[in-house]
Amino acid sequence: MIIYDLCCDNDHKFEGWFRSANDFDDQIERHLVCCPQCDSHKVHRIPSAVAISSNASEEKSANAKPANLGKSTALMPVGTQAMALYRQLVQTIVSNSEDVGNAFAEEARKIHYNEAPERPIRGQASPDECDALRDEGIQVLHLPAVKEEDLN
Repeated sequence: MIIYDLCCDNDHKFEGWFRSANDFDDQIERHLVCCPQCDSHKVHRIPSAVAISSNASEEKSANAKPANLGKSTALMPVGTQAMALYRQLVQTIVSNSEDVGNAFAEEARKIHYNEAPERPIRGQASPDECDALRDEGIQVLHLPAVKEEDLN
């Protein structure tokens, strides 16, 4: 999947998702891509602030610095870099929050309704409990479970 930053001839900026570069070219030629604001079919790619590499050949081409990408281009971390950042995020959350275990939903409600002191908490909650909390206006961040050995 490729995400392109696009612009129409009226200078409206938007993004498009395509299976491949060829798919994008094909859709442009067939006038299937149009601006969501003005419905113009005169659409072209513009430089993106983020480039994502998913395999070795793409990484080589990313290092070639295409002419349309400026010095402000940032490469998103992939593979082991992404896992290292995720581990760092989880470790920060763990070290700066209280583990309330299976009482997460109950404790989050108490904090939200000022029945318990406000503090960062973490714990376990079912998807239904998370949905119910969100419906009550309680912000919840769901992190996928990662094995402890993967965090070290």
